[in-house]
Amino acid sequence: MKLYYSPGACSLSPHIVLREAGLAFEPVMAPTKTHKLQDGTDYYTINPLGYVPMLELDDGTRLREGPAIVQYVADQVPNKNLVPAAGTLPRYRLQEWLTFIGTEIHKSFSPLFNPGMPEDGKKIYRERIANRFAFVDKELAGKDYLMGEHFSVADAYLYTVTRWAKPMSIDLAPYPNLAAHQERVGARPAVQEALKFEKLS
Repeated sequence: MKLYYSPGACSLSPHIVLREAGLAFEPVMAPTKTHKLQDGTDYYTINPLGYVPMLELDDGTRLREGPAIVQYVADQVPNKNLVPAAGTLPRYRLQEWLTFIGTEIHKSFSPLFNPGMPEDGKKIYRERIANRFAFVDKELAGKDYLMGEHFSVADAYLYTVTRWAKPMSIDLAPYPNLAAHQERVGARPAVQEALKFEKLS
């Protein structure tokens, strides 16, 4: 398998999950600014949308979108308990979290990375992120991870997008449960490996 990624981008989530799963894969850097691979290939010829992550399977099949990729990867190693079993209510709870993180947190950060976004507009998104962080903080009360006591692919995604708070000058101090989750996930060996590989630590 190949994982097309850009350091620190949302592709860090499937990168973490692949390492948690213990599956063999080839990381291929596809910088979001240049869209050029290290061999000069135009990334748009691989993914017409131009963004990461993308997972290419051994047979050449390509899978886009982080939430789909992490579930696919986790389903290859059911003994690792990275996702609940398909068709169960807990699996839909996991998908609920993946959707929430993607649409309510991830996409709320996107305008903050846009240099053309006016400060007034950024203020609106900062307030939205604060509101969503407050919700997650409450949901994490008394739990180590989003789904309870077991780490799941949703935790990898939450960790990835929450890492963007610091460069965007968003303080996690008002959200002690979220901050503790960030530290807990960040200390996992697979996460440390991914951060080191992407030169983020």
